[in-house]
Amino acid sequence: MMVCHCMAISDRDIRAAVDWMRASDPDTIITPGKVYRALGKKAECGGCLPVFMDTMRQCDSFEVPEILRGLRRATGKETLDERRRKGH
Repeated sequence: MMVCHCMAISDRDIRAAVDWMRASDPDTIITPGKVYRALGKKAECGGCLPVFMDTMRQCDSFEVPEILRGLRRATGKETLDERRRKGH
């Protein structure tokens, strides 16, 4: 299936890039920008981003690296989960 018409990127291209990045560096954080660069292309209009992201998420090797699981960004604000636990 064609995902990005501007750059002619298919779902197979995205899956192959994600698998290649994960195989070359198991701890890398995979982003759409990195996928575009791995394919030698640049994002243009951004209209494909929702489908692009869904395709990335469906890849078996897309998961968050083990070392980064459970980390949260320190913002000083309560997260939604923290508020729920407190009963707010």
